[in-house]
Amino acid sequence: MADQSPSVRDLTPEEVARGLTENRMVLVDVREPNETALERYPGAVLVPLSAFDPLAIPDPKGREVVFACRSGRRSVTASLAAQEQGFPYVCHLAGGILAWKAAGLPTES
Repeated sequence: MADQSPSVRDLTPEEVARGLTENRMVLVDVREPNETALERYPGAVLVPLSAFDPLAIPDPKGREVVFACRSGRRSVTASLAAQEQGFPYVCHLAGGILAWKAAGLPTES
């Protein structure tokens, strides 16, 4: 039987926005505090990749955990790191906050 190798599922900004609106997702921003101080996703949980610990993510209570960053690279790293520690967190926001803003979605400053 083949091992489940870790994989990361890309979600579009629209899918994530809808999931947040419907309370089906928890958005975890893995950017650093100096970045999130300038601009952040509304309602996101901040867990910087430099000190990443999946245990710092609040219990999603059945919701899907979705990682996000600036462009989509660090969110993949965070998802893989969480999976290595046994967490079923396989989703990330493809394109990060750049794609989020390009889709016309709001940010907070």
